Amino acid sequence: MNKPTILAFAASTSSQSINKQLAEYAANALPEVQVRVIDLNDFTAPMYSVDAEAKDGIPASAKAFVAEIEAADGIILSLAEHNGSYTAAFKSLFDWGTRHKHKIWSEKPMLLLSTSPGARGGATVLGTASSSFPHLGAKIAATFSLPSFSDNFSSADGIQDETLKKNFARKLAEFRSTF
Repeated sequence: MNKPTILAFAASTSSQSINKQLAEYAANALPEVQVRVIDLNDFTAPMYSVDAEAKDGIPASAKAFVAEIEAADGIILSLAEHNGSYTAAFKSLFDWGTRHKHKIWSEKPMLLLSTSPGARGGATVLGTASSSFPHLGAKIAATFSLPSFSDNFSSADGIQDETLKKNFARKLAEFRSTF
């Protein structure tokens, strides 16, 4: 039996992304899967505009991003929150990707995560994605928000708070049960 391939990434271009740390932690906690971690910096695209699309077409980077999604059996995405919404880099790549393939998430099971330095842990952007992504082909299996990242996460040991750790394990199991 082939191991499922999980695509893990953060909706951030920060070299110090706490969301990338959370996405990798989640992917590596899954048993018997192959993990493919991508970095949004490898998929740079200009800000989306209809004029740019009419003039130059869809950037190759957006097509490559969609191809990564299509090649996966499941997706772990940790959303960085900027002013209550997606980061500009993710939003633009996401917009370009939906122009290439409207159902960008390709009906793949998805574990949506978010974290931030604050007590809400990116809950606003997580809520936005949870309500809009299914219209674009996401099968959201579970969501999890980790509040106060620096207080609740260690790069050596992962999630520190026992209640959060148990909740995360349940969400991870819900996601894993989908493939």
